[in-house]
Amino acid sequence: MGKLLIVGTVAFDAIETPFGETDKILGGAATFISLAATQFNVDSAIVSVVGEDFPQEYLDLLANKNIDISSLEVVKGGKTFFWKGKYHNDLNTRDTLVTELNVLADFLPVVPENYKNSDIVMLGNLHPSVQMNVINQMTEKPKLIVLDTMNFWMDNALDELINVIKHVDVITINDEEARQLTNEYSLVKAAAKIQEMGPKYVVIKKGEHGALLFYKENIFFAPALPLEEVFDPTGAGDTFAGGFTGYLAQTENISFENLKNAIIHGSNLASFCVERFGTERMQNLDKEEINNRLLQFKKLTQFDIELQ
Repeated sequence: MGKLLIVGTVAFDAIETPFGETDKILGGAATFISLAATQFNVDSAIVSVVGEDFPQEYLDLLANKNIDISSLEVVKGGKTFFWKGKYHNDLNTRDTLVTELNVLADFLPVVPENYKNSDIVMLGNLHPSVQMNVINQMTEKPKLIVLDTMNFWMDNALDELINVIKHVDVITINDEEARQLTNEYSLVKAAAKIQEMGPKYVVIKKGEHGALLFYKENIFFAPALPLEEVFDPTGAGDTFAGGFTGYLAQTENISFENLKNAIIHGSNLASFCVERFGTERMQNLDKEEINNRLLQFKKLTQFDIELQ
């Protein structure tokens, strides 16, 4: 059983989609990542911060999933990070209506002593200086450091972001962000440029069109499962990251061939996440559901062909 360190936001989200809306519900990158990773046999811990307004029931939910929350700081008198967004009809575009950093504004991560030798570090979407701080706290070089980021940091903290990218093994970004980071429209060229920045592996997420994995001259494509209903895309990318890193931590194999499997596991779990608002679907998944859908993924991509 490998050790997985998860760094990211634990937050409140409020979501509007064409199918309904919510008041404040449980959200945040580290929340989705950790819930997805619990589907695997891993020893995981969250490094994050919340305010005193964060309900005990949410803390209990994470702890009852055997996620170590000893480094999930609760700031007395503080308010938890809050994001509110509205999705359009295609669910691929959204407007941010409210962002309140609250306790996240002064967050200084503290990696627990017993996770400073983690096999895999998953750096969820945060300020690059916070991500770098975590890397610097590790006493042993992890087998794999995975970085998630977004265009906001490319606009506002590009130098710090490029510095973090030098120190990671895998970066996961979407197609729009890959193009912005490299000024290349071709995703193949963009991935090659990103590999030159440091990461051995580049994962480019394309939403409902799946994900691409790049390693040297090799490219692997994982489709997204066509779903009858997509209810709420919030957290799908983080759920993907949790499935990806959870599987790698369990198997303790970071070869390109095994990363292909990890991408499929991540995509599989993300397909459940979007079926309900927030973390609702991820809280009660069972192995039979997961395995049945993995078979659907296999059928979607498996074929025999005879070359003439």
